[in-house]
Amino acid sequence: MQIMKPIGNQIFSESDLIRGCNDADPRMQEALYRQYSPKMYGVCLRYANHTEDAEDILQEGFIKVYRNIGRFRGDGSFEGWIRRIFVNTAIEHYRKTAHMHPVTEQQEQNVTDREWTAFDKMAAKDLVKLIQTLSPGYRTVFNLYVVEGYTHKEIADMMGISEGTSKSQLARAKAILQEKIKKNAAKGM
Repeated sequence: MQIMKPIGNQIFSESDLIRGCNDADPRMQEALYRQYSPKMYGVCLRYANHTEDAEDILQEGFIKVYRNIGRFRGDGSFEGWIRRIFVNTAIEHYRKTAHMHPVTEQQEQNVTDREWTAFDKMAAKDLVKLIQTLSPGYRTVFNLYVVEGYTHKEIADMMGISEGTSKSQLARAKAILQEKIKKNAAKGM
């Protein structure tokens, strides 16, 4: 993937970017990309299996932003609107390939919030690396619930799964991450 280079030091307002992208102005599209791609790439990395997948999601997400920018109504932040497109693009990407792993209710009950406090002591980059080791289904539900703040009902609707599946995927993701944290702590991470 080719990263776009800045065209001078010109700074555009959000409304200029929106208007310009709505008119398919390549300069404004590039300016929008330069401004939002670092944050959106971070979103993509949280959901992707590999950097190549994250780059594909990033590209696909910006195409959707450019195509749909006329639909932005100004009800909330523009960055939030863009972020939602990227989260949905990542979900669509993995809905095609991810398989959910069922978790029993007993396994779900074994994961407690007390065990979860280990995450508080980790560096963010280490946590992201651990999250990326999860299977796509676990990682997607974990990110949507823990990072993005969606409810299980919203996740179920977005992913086309039941609320129970969302809850069990989250419980299993937490259990796997907890185990990995314990192993890394034992190694002196």
